[in-house]
Amino acid sequence: MEKFTRDERRALAGHFSNHDRPVFVITTPSQADRGALMSRYSRTSKSMRRVFLDEFAGDASRGAKFYGRVLGEYGDDSVAELGEAQVAVEGISNIAVKKIQDRRIGLSFLEKSTRYVRWDQKEGGKYRFYRDPLIAGSGLASEYEDVCNADFETYSELFGPVLEYVTRSSPVEQMSFRSSDTGRDEKFGRLSEADARAAEAAHKRASTARALDLLRGLLPASALTNVGITGNGRAFEYLITVLLGSPLEEERRVGAQLRSEMDGVIGPFIKRSDGPHGDAAREYMSGASELCRKRAGGSKPGRRGESVRLADWRPEKEALDSVVSALLYEHSGSPYREIKKRASAMTQRQKAGLVSGVASLRGSRRHRPPRAFEAASYAFDLVTNFGAFRDLHRHRLLTLHRQLLGTDLGYYVPPGIREAGVERGFRECMRDTASVHKRLEKRMPEQAQYVVNFAFNYRYMIRMNLREAVHLIELRTTQQGHEDYRRAAALMHGHIRRVNPSLAKIVRFAGSGARLGRLESEKGAEYRKRRR
Repeated sequence: MEKFTRDERRALAGHFSNHDRPVFVITTPSQADRGALMSRYSRTSKSMRRVFLDEFAGDASRGAKFYGRVLGEYGDDSVAELGEAQVAVEGISNIAVKKIQDRRIGLSFLEKSTRYVRWDQKEGGKYRFYRDPLIAGSGLASEYEDVCNADFETYSELFGPVLEYVTRSSPVEQMSFRSSDTGRDEKFGRLSEADARAAEAAHKRASTARALDLLRGLLPASALTNVGITGNGRAFEYLITVLLGSPLEEERRVGAQLRSEMDGVIGPFIKRSDGPHGDAAREYMSGASELCRKRAGGSKPGRRGESVRLADWRPEKEALDSVVSALLYEHSGSPYREIKKRASAMTQRQKAGLVSGVASLRGSRRHRPPRAFEAASYAFDLVTNFGAFRDLHRHRLLTLHRQLLGTDLGYYVPPGIREAGVERGFRECMRDTASVHKRLEKRMPEQAQYVVNFAFNYRYMIRMNLREAVHLIELRTTQQGHEDYRRAAALMHGHIRRVNPSLAKIVRFAGSGARLGRLESEKGAEYRKRRR
């Protein structure tokens, strides 16, 4: 290990986690300096701590100047990934938050839940939904305001009856819970007093989550949410560039605020989102959109209702040969073309047996299949309610294409809403929304999205490889998941089994949901708390 003098060790303090070990954390406060150190590190034989002492110590602007040169003069985009930030964006609509989450690569998101949080709180005596300036200045402002208010009022009024229905349909007295005395599942009536209280708490949380799941379809896309974003400078630069070019005032405002707030934290990394570079990028995106819009032709919504259709795939033999070839390649010294010939010469039974063998080794859904399964891919054309889309949209390793949110494809009424006896109020909200949306859409189609409820059906397309499909299907069919996306994920699984039955065996942990989906998770949480 390199030795440092006492003065050098003093200079390193606060910038590195240690001065005498080969593994250390860069702790220097400046994001620009941390990133510049990492980048400079790749082009010198010096140790990183020596680079810091020789080139950075005592120069507070060194990192910023470095990035100004590398990004501005050379356009070395990858170094912008060396700066990171965590940002909170609060009080934005579900239209704007989806635009932000469209930028999946390089960014991670945590969004306000519709399952654990009631959305009917007021602020200053008003329900929390976005009021777009263009709508506010139109002759439809009062209708927009009235229909959004009615959504929240209905949501609030129906919570009690829906919660009572959920609790009645899955009474705690008929449930089994883990006993802290025996470690086994016991009927509620056999539990100790302390365990019974814990069981009731778990049941209450699960019932509340189930009720809020049933009611979320009433929420309009204008409902205000919060999102936390963690990401690197390169991804933030692109996000800001896109937001500043949006046709929606809200998204442009959020882009400008992100640019302003992040300037003092990772300013050098996002500098090009504004100015000539950003303007040119936005001009290109706008031109491409306009060109495609002209060629797209008229809109034909198609049949109303939900659907999951497999739009593109490879035949069983072709897909199986590709996956088996990829499985063998990493464990062979031969060129890929030779491996492909070898795989093609194998019998169907041998190839299917290899896939089954790999699948059988998976002990849980967290055991991701080998990357060889990325050699098969699928495209699904989906129509689900907007609420389900919001959940599927969060998956990062897929390509998602989506249209404007509207009301032409009808809406979904959860069976629980009918069984709770509150269907009439639910449908009245949908009817009024469709009426206002039609009038808004004629004049301002982008802004008209704000009024649409989560229950309305929405068309989008997902392209993903089989490895990502395994993750999506197994995660989104767990019993604690929302019933809306469980349906969609189960249908995708069915399509893959139909066209590629041998490959579909890698999906080992697809589930089927219970009525009170969150109960098992809540029971487990309570049991772990009592064991501490």
